Order: sequence, then C-alpha cells, then structure tokens
Amino acid sequence: MTVKDDILRSMVVAISTRHYEYPVEPSYSPATAYPEYPFGPDTLAKEINHAYEGVHDALRLLELDAEHYGRGNWNPLGVIVHPGNTVVLKPNFIRDFREMQPDHENCLITHGAIIRAALDYVYIALKGEGRIIIADAPQNDANFDAIRQIAGLDEIQEFYHRHAGFEVEVYDLRPEKARKVDGVIVSHEKLPGDPAGYVKVDLGQHSAFLEIRHLCHLLYGSEYDTAELRSHHHDDVHEYLISKTVMEADCIIDLPKLKTHKKTGITVCMKNLVGINGNKNWLPHHREGTPAQGGDQFADDGLKHRIERKTMVCFRHLFPLFGPVRGTMAKPLKTLGKNIFGDTNSSTIRSGNWYGNDTTWRMVIDLNRILMYADTNGCLRDKPVRRIFCIVDGIVGGEGNGPLDPSPKPAGMVLAGTNPVALDLTCARLIGFDYTHLPVLYRALADHSMPVCGFEYDEVVCKSTDPQFSRALAEFDGMGLGFKPHFGWQGHVELNCSQASEKRIEPYVV
Repeated sequence: MTVKDDILRSMVVAISTRHYEYPVEPSYSPATAYPEYPFGPDTLAKEINHAYEGVHDALRLLELDAEHYGRGNWNPLGVIVHPGNTVVLKPNFIRDFREMQPDHENCLITHGAIIRAALDYVYIALKGEGRIIIADAPQNDANFDAIRQIAGLDEIQEFYHRHAGFEVEVYDLRPEKARKVDGVIVSHEKLPGDPAGYVKVDLGQHSAFLEIRHLCHLLYGSEYDTAELRSHHHDDVHEYLISKTVMEADCIIDLPKLKTHKKTGITVCMKNLVGINGNKNWLPHHREGTPAQGGDQFADDGLKHRIERKTMVCFRHLFPLFGPVRGTMAKPLKTLGKNIFGDTNSSTIRSGNWYGNDTTWRMVIDLNRILMYADTNGCLRDKPVRRIFCIVDGIVGGEGNGPLDPSPKPAGMVLAGTNPVALDLTCARLIGFDYTHLPVLYRALADHSMPVCGFEYDEVVCKSTDPQFSRALAEFDGMGLGFKPHFGWQGHVELNCSQASEKRIEPYVV
C-alpha cells in the first residue's frame, strides 16, 4: 500500500496538549534546540514557543520516523514529503478581521507559529530541494496584506531567505477581491490570483449533489449571481474551479484553525479546503426556500421569511444596476434590512446558517474528493493521487459565531494526522459536539465510489501527551471542552442534547 492509498485508512490522530499561548515575535523560531532543528543556535527564540512544541510533540506521537527520534536526522515528514517535491501549506486565512468584535484575538486564522513549525519539518524532509508554497484563497473581502502581517509571513520568508537561502512562496489564490460596505458587495477588484492558473474539475456522478440534482435550481453561492453558480451545478454536472498550484503539488499540508461554523457546525481540516478555489461563486452554500420546499435557507416559511425572500430576489436583480452609487446606498439599505428582518450576526437565522443546512456539507465533501482523486489536469482517478497531511491549530480555538466572528476559546491543543475525516471527528468530540448531528462528518463516513475515508468512527485511535486522550475515540468520556456552537446550531449538536436526537434534519430527497 502506498502513502497515497494509506490516506483512506489512516485513522490515528495525535493530540498534543497543554499549549496555552502563542509566541509574540515572528519569525516564531523554537526556544528549544531540538536535535533535528535545521538552523543554528543563534536563531533560537528567547520566549517559549508552545506552538512549535505542539507540532513537534504531535509528530512524535504519530511515531513518524520513530527509529531516528531524538537524533539530528529525525525526519518525521519524510514518508510524506520527498526531496524535489512541491509542497503547499494551506492555512486558514479566512479574513483579517472579525465581523462584530475588535481585533482577531488569535481565534480567527491559523497562527504563524503553527505555520513556521510545519514549514521547518517540510524543509527538513525536502533536504534543500523543492518548493514550499504558503497559499490560500481567503474570504472575498479579506485584506491579504493585513493577513500577511498578522501571521508574520514576511518575517518567516525573510528568515528562510537569510538563514537557508531558500525562497518560501506566498500566494493569495483569489482572482478578485470584493469591496463591501456593511457586508454588501458594491464592487470588485482584480487580483493577480494563482500564478499557475486554475483547473476546472467536474465530479459528475461522484458529487454529493447527485442525490439532490433535481434541486440544483435552488442553489445559492457566495455572491448575488445565482446564474453563474447554477450553470456549474445542474443535472450530472458539478464543477469546481481549483487552484492549479494546489493541483500540481506533490503534497498538501492542511493547517486549519479549530472553530465552529454557521453552515457546517464545525470547521477544521475538511472545511479548510474552501480556500483552494479560484471562484467561490461556484461553491453552493445553501438552497433557497425551506426544507419543505427543497431548500435550507430558513427553517420555516413564516410571513417575514416569505417577504424577505421576495425582497432579496428584487435586491439581487436591481442593486447591480445602480453602478457607482452602490457604495452610498449599501449602508442605509443594510440598516433597513436589519431593522425589518433581523441581524444574522446576532440571533437571526438566514442564508442556511443553521443545523438544517443540507448544502454546504456536500460542497465540502466534494472538495475533499477533488483534492484526493483529481490529477493535475482535473481528471478523476480511481485511487488517491496526492499526499495529504493535517496539523490543526487548536491552541486558541474559535467558538460561537464562527467562522467569521468567533470568540476565543483556549483549548491548548495541536492535533496531527493523515486523514482529514479522522482529525475532524476527533476535534468534534473534543469540543463537545456529537458527530452524528454534523452531516459533514457522518456523511463523510458513508460508502461511496470515491471515499474520503476507509474506516468507521469506532476505529479512530488517538495518541496523546494526556493519558485521558490516549485511547480509541469511541472510548472518550465527559462532555469535552464545551465549545459554544453557532446560535443556529445551539441545542442541536452538543453531546447528549435531547433536541439533537429529536430534530436532526435528514437530507431532502424526493
């Protein structure tokens, strides 16, 4: 069995604990002179780097290259990353600011110290030959320069240039950026995008949307142009535009942030792949209408929701026609809408931001299939074609109104493993969520012609620095870390929640 095939059966997850803070100063070198550390003692940091320790310990727990552990030639990622490879580090760089709260509070994006630690172990495995690319396609209104500053990417690049003579590449994969006023898109700005371009991948009958293809005329994406989205998802056609830099990589290091999510309940390794897309308006986010109508936009069809739906149809058709005055009109129109229909950032459920969302999980699983099975030209293969490894930044997680406006939740954890489903199942249990009420997880376990995992829940095994977690995942006890779900999921996803068992929304199928 090859490393690529093994991704489906890799059910071991490492959990390194008691790492409760991040270092302050980039470029985030370790304070400990690990035997395998590839740079001189003069580059060591003065402050303790809990993030680096967490990554180091997680790799050790997985017993990667165990025979050389503790020596200068320890190469834990050597089985995954080979000299001469192109390796893409894919962090969660969703946005540089939170929706309603000041600063990012270290709970919004993958911390630069996690990126730096992963980068060092990739560099060790490459032995000086190959490429390392840090890349993501953030939210359409994100300021990538601000993200670079928050994550310390400039300092990390400069460190490698000075001490290794190695150029670390950093790409914003978005082809354009949206300018918003109070959350309303008023214009777009062209960006350089992926220098390698993009690849169209059609999952066709392997898509998770196949069973609801008769409902694809209700799909809604990330922007107002539903015609664009629906032209790529209809009948047996289910197309995605993927970064060619990602598709041409020999190995992807998935570096997500542990957070709650308004549309999928949780966002970790699997959901992080939204950032490999070249056009996010090809990504279905919800279906218009209620479950009874084949949609998942709202939970019910009350009078206010019926009026809101009709109002939004008119708004989407008319607002683009106002051209340059849209910037002036956006704020008062948004304020009027909040006063009449409620604020989706506080307590109002709309746009599929609730436990009944039956759309986004399908898109997420589709993206994971693409990363595993689509070759550099976008052609689907019978077996996985790409090596993948995951390291989760759970030192400070995000709870509540995630993924854009979470509140910080110290968890003190760094997790690692090969299969993203195993990692996400473990993270859900640790934060106190029941995976059987998270479609993105329990549907990922289902049999499929292109599976994203090859094991059952009770086969996932954890290895940890904390004895209480060194056991089969099914043997975990207690209620977990008690992350607060997004308000649209509260009462429906927590462990031992009676409402969850009574009200789970099954996929709409005629």
